[in-house]
Amino acid sequence: MNNSLKTIAIVINTAWNVYNFRLNLLKKLQEQGYHIVVIAPRDEYSQLLENEGFEFHHLRLDNDNINTIKELMLFFHLLKLYRKINPDIILHYTIKPNIYGNLAAAFLKKPTINNISGLGTVFLNNNLSSKIARILYKQTLKFSRKVFFQNSCDRELFLKNKLVDEEITDLIPGSGIDTNYFFPDNYQPKKLTFLFIGRLIRDKGIGEYIDAIKIVKKRYPSVKFQIVGTLYEKNPTAIKRSDLYKWIDQGLIEYKGHTDDIKTVISKVSCIVLPSYREGLSRSLLEAASMAKPIVTTNVPGCRDVVDDGVNGFLCQVKDSVDLAKAIIKIIELDEHKQLKMGQKGREKVINQFSDTIILQKYKDAIKKLT
Repeated sequence: MNNSLKTIAIVINTAWNVYNFRLNLLKKLQEQGYHIVVIAPRDEYSQLLENEGFEFHHLRLDNDNINTIKELMLFFHLLKLYRKINPDIILHYTIKPNIYGNLAAAFLKKPTINNISGLGTVFLNNNLSSKIARILYKQTLKFSRKVFFQNSCDRELFLKNKLVDEEITDLIPGSGIDTNYFFPDNYQPKKLTFLFIGRLIRDKGIGEYIDAIKIVKKRYPSVKFQIVGTLYEKNPTAIKRSDLYKWIDQGLIEYKGHTDDIKTVISKVSCIVLPSYREGLSRSLLEAASMAKPIVTTNVPGCRDVVDDGVNGFLCQVKDSVDLAKAIIKIIELDEHKQLKMGQKGREKVINQFSDTIILQKYKDAIKKLT
């Protein structure tokens, strides 16, 4: 199939996100003959994307604040970029590109495919920002040709609130996991080690994680707990740097900072813990399961989709540090054989339900209909 004259633009809030989560998709589309253009705020990953042969354009986008003037400027900036690039199809990810990108594309009569990869902090509340976001979604998603959701609860929420027409929606299992890359190496640390991966914001359950650690360490003081993630101090629910270093000084956690080699970090721990309040579909849990690591996570959309309770991990109640501690202790008290068996079940689940080949086919089918 020759699509050499067809241009696909992907619009998203960070180049890091594209490089780490969407690279396989873009490569496969490139192999199909499409010209790929990435539109995102420029960062250290932009050059890596250009090295892969993708055209890159900087997007002036403020991820952390809602400001009427800046939002209007973002719309006109996207409109200008779309006129310049003249893409045949536009793929939108994350809240602001989904809303303002869709509006700009509608002005130019460009077909769009949207990915609702998570509802974000704004949908966890019922404040003014949340209400505005829902109104904007309702007004702009009506221009979409296809809207992908990463879990059924998010899709049902949008349908219940009449934010999108059901006939253009579909489910995809996250951004897809390359199970050949995220492969178990059967390494077992000398000390039982639990790892939290995520932005250091309250909505990820970081507070409950710390409180649960305090409970667990009273019974099992030698068990290790780690955190990998970036301080996100502009976010309204961000933890303070002083709190992070207090936890380190108290001997509660080891802080590993940010890493571009998450595979190696996961391989060296016993279990992944994510007490998030809600996810689109947790990438870190899928990567961990693909590497045959047991999981402890909350019984909420985007987390429970990855875990069959008692089979490849344990679920706990959201915002409940005591229940989280109980789930962690269940892992601690499993013998090594049962831990390994639990990890194997997780890998089987990822291969059968969350492989990147499933994602690729969904996008290929949607794009083929539009071209």
